[in-house]
Amino acid sequence: MKKIKTAIIGAAGYTGGELLRLLLHHPSCDLIYVHSNSQKGKKVYEVHPDLIGETELEFTDKVQTDGIEAVFLGLPHGQTKGFLEEHPFPTNTVIIDLSTDFRDESDGFVYGLPEVHKSKIQEAKKIANPGCFATAIQLALLPAIAQNWVNDTAHITGITGSTGAGKALSETTHFSYRTNNISVYKLFTHQHLKEIRQTFRQINHDFNKELLFVPYRGNFSRGIWITAYFPYDGDLKTAVQTYKDFYQKAPFTWVSDSDIDLKQAVNTNKCILHLKKEKGQLIIYAAIDNLLKGASGQAVQNFNLAFGLEENLGLNLKSLAF
Repeated sequence: MKKIKTAIIGAAGYTGGELLRLLLHHPSCDLIYVHSNSQKGKKVYEVHPDLIGETELEFTDKVQTDGIEAVFLGLPHGQTKGFLEEHPFPTNTVIIDLSTDFRDESDGFVYGLPEVHKSKIQEAKKIANPGCFATAIQLALLPAIAQNWVNDTAHITGITGSTGAGKALSETTHFSYRTNNISVYKLFTHQHLKEIRQTFRQINHDFNKELLFVPYRGNFSRGIWITAYFPYDGDLKTAVQTYKDFYQKAPFTWVSDSDIDLKQAVNTNKCILHLKKEKGQLIIYAAIDNLLKGASGQAVQNFNLAFGLEENLGLNLKSLAF
């Protein structure tokens, strides 16, 4: 099997560590170098101790562009545009950006949500990886938006693990703050709402309803749980079948007939959904791993699509269900 010469720019954080874990064992990936200004000269396993015995690669602060067929960009939000201007890659290099910089599909980037844009991703050289909350919320509501079922305000709550805030410590990521604690942040104003509305309008041009999103900081490390609901006159059986049909060809998005829990999705690239109908509302639960389907796993899924590989290659991961 031909190996694709690959680089990671900005791999010192949580998503970078997960990306390394996936790509080091990906049968079609030849990881040429791993870039980090802050960790240059260190072995990868010195920064990510879980990777001891997996690789002898060292972080470098040098950027090689020639000969690189795929590059993953894990830079802080707002820094990717400047980096690409300073370090232009050849036009045939597949660029997968995990920041927010190109999620508006500017500069020729395709929004990388495979459940909607699979054919575009397969032809793309520039892919903007979706945000973690954005992925879970979109997958929870996309079939309903496509069917024009959301004719009133959609209410959404979501709780995310502490890894969603990144590796750098802050007051609200510190153990003594997070443990035995839950708090709300960015009430109704979360930055992922912009990309969510963009996708909803792409599949339903007339969609203009309010999305009221309450994000919570969770007292656990990994995972995102979404609860979304809106008024619905139809029957539950029809809704469930509509969702199953919508995701029939999506290898990582599953509609469960039974109640679900977050651990089913943690350490996998799955989004697991469950639907209920109560008091005239259609309620959708969605569970993902914020570092995998919400970030690095979805980035590898996009890598697979862009290079004509099996979509699930290197991503058949076991959940931490117990």
